[in-house]
Amino acid sequence: MALAARLELRQGQGLVITPQLQQAIKLLQMSNLELEAFVEAELERNPLLQRDERDHEPEEAPAEAPVAEAAADRIDDSTARADLDAAHDAASPGELATGDAPAQAAGEAGGAVDWSRAGKGGGFEGDADGLDGLLAHEKSLAEHLHDQVAVAGLSPAEAAVAQVLIDSVDEGGYLRADLEEIAERLGCGLPLVEQVLGVLHGFEPVGVGARDVRECLALQLKDRNRYDPAMAALLDNLPLLARRDLAALKRVCGVDDEDLKEMIAELRGLTPRPGAAFGGEPAQPVAPDVFVREGPGGLWHVELNSETLPRLLVDQRYHAHVSGKARSDQEKTFVADCLAQANWLMKSLDQRAKTILKVSSEIVRQQDAFLAFGVEHLRPLNLKTIAEAIGMHESTVSRVTSNKYMATPRGVFEMKFFFTAAIASADGGEAHSAESVRHRIRQLIDAEAREEDVHSDDRIVEILKQAGVDIARRTVAKYREAMRIPSSVERRRMLKEAV
Repeated sequence: MALAARLELRQGQGLVITPQLQQAIKLLQMSNLELEAFVEAELERNPLLQRDERDHEPEEAPAEAPVAEAAADRIDDSTARADLDAAHDAASPGELATGDAPAQAAGEAGGAVDWSRAGKGGGFEGDADGLDGLLAHEKSLAEHLHDQVAVAGLSPAEAAVAQVLIDSVDEGGYLRADLEEIAERLGCGLPLVEQVLGVLHGFEPVGVGARDVRECLALQLKDRNRYDPAMAALLDNLPLLARRDLAALKRVCGVDDEDLKEMIAELRGLTPRPGAAFGGEPAQPVAPDVFVREGPGGLWHVELNSETLPRLLVDQRYHAHVSGKARSDQEKTFVADCLAQANWLMKSLDQRAKTILKVSSEIVRQQDAFLAFGVEHLRPLNLKTIAEAIGMHESTVSRVTSNKYMATPRGVFEMKFFFTAAIASADGGEAHSAESVRHRIRQLIDAEAREEDVHSDDRIVEILKQAGVDIARRTVAKYREAMRIPSSVERRRMLKEAV
């Protein structure tokens, strides 16, 4: 068969994700901090974008039209909305994302949505305006140690070694560096590094600079003049103490029951993280994306936190100026691209806000019992349930709930918190949320006041089945271990010692 070159025309269909659609998808799953950084980058890159710093009160003739209005002049609204809806679900062909008004979504959710307050500052009435005052800078552990080096009377070489050692101390107060590596890096002998470390061990807080828990506790005991051979043997066998193997501890320490109880009580009075009392980096409070408030008649009001919503404008006056001055095709193309990208960005931000509000309203509708009565009434919920209720795809709901937080009367929760696995009901009724079952298990264990009251995992299974929860013993054990609750044998031991 002869080989020959030829031309063919073929017609086909394919999914093409443009850079604008990729941007819309990325915006949807960004947290408010990531979104802020992205908007800052766009402000620097696009000269037509400006931050809206007005008071959002109607004026006679604003110098700059809002981007949403400018976008309406350049892009057909229905076409842009269809493109953006497709963008949110472009990763999965055949997905459909609706763009209904948020008020309608909230109405279907059974809660009133206050969308009108989006430009007036989100939040609950009575929010603490002085929150930043609570984040005042506290002296860090490193600064505290550096201050002590300055008055320790060290030689210049010793002070240099001390600075390096302090820089290797973590927030808990532990030295996270190899002494030989430090000596080699500084070009000094290992004895000098060990000598300076000994000086560091004498600094406040006691126990700082330790390389493990045993050394940290030993330093604190030496400071109290309570480090004797029996206590040293106890520190050498901390795994036995963790397993509550008191018989073996008495043998290795050579003490009786009374002495061992006193030694354990003394260990409990020490701190395994001496640096925890010092301030580190300033605390970063979580800024919720959505506020949920209880309204009259038992309805829940859902509103976006306007403080996390970017406020941008397109400078139409500047656009008219530069477009009139453009002469070459390259300049005209650049100006046109900047305007189109600014318009698309604002459409994407608007759609992102509406989608977040729509998903949040449905979550509130599904979990209204939790908001009203507590965690025991948290219902089983998955992405598919929310997606079907609001006409979106699961991937869209997943993107919306990633790294987003909701402030409710019961606290601030990540949106993923409201999605829990279902545990079947023993009597065939409504399924139970895994989170609510974990809460019941903790309540049962917290109520154990005497050694006779301790419940085994099997007994907990029986109690839960009597309450209508069909759960396996291995599931109870898994939940208990996840909550770091000891086994029934260890809990009996602890209660016996407490008596």
